[in-house]
Amino acid sequence: MSDHYFSRRPSSRESLGLVRCRLRGLGFEFLTSPGIFSYRKLDLGTRLLVESMVLPEAGRVLDVGCGYGPVGIAAARLVPGLEVWMTDVNERAVRLAERNCERNGVACVVREGDLYVPVGDTLFDVILSNPPFSAGMRRVVEPLVDGAWDRLVEGGSLQAVVRTNVGGRALSGLMEGRFGGVEVLGRGSGFRVLRSVKRGSVD
Repeated sequence: MSDHYFSRRPSSRESLGLVRCRLRGLGFEFLTSPGIFSYRKLDLGTRLLVESMVLPEAGRVLDVGCGYGPVGIAAARLVPGLEVWMTDVNERAVRLAERNCERNGVACVVREGDLYVPVGDTLFDVILSNPPFSAGMRRVVEPLVDGAWDRLVEGGSLQAVVRTNVGGRALSGLMEGRFGGVEVLGRGSGFRVLRSVKRGSVD
């Protein structure tokens, strides 16, 4: 496989950079590197997801495909009572996410592995993601949506951001089909944040 941010071991040389940003009124600093998604600046879709995500006052939250950690770290700082988990297949991203938790003063569970494999049977109140459509709909995006159902508590939600003209309808359709409903939490800069809630069984 060529070197993508969803590669397990990026072949590009690691060269640390620093991204500073403000999200929901809080200041953040993130160490980044080539070989990780949007390493030069915070991605607009990621920003919209953080600005739009709906978090419980307590419980467990999972950031799938966390990259260097902005979504999960923001959730942990916004609601200190949350237990935040983050996963990524990219070992470089996982190392940086761990360092960024420390840098931003939060304690999160950060694990390396594909999608939900690192979390086992652990259940979550919210699952957050900026899905890597370039990694493939069937290979990554469909398993991400399907797997969310089995790892959410009743009433829990999957919240995901998508570029409106690249996979927007496809992701909306997947979430509608698996959960029986989907709503738009936020729009902006050519992106949408979608949410589906687990309520009973869907045939």
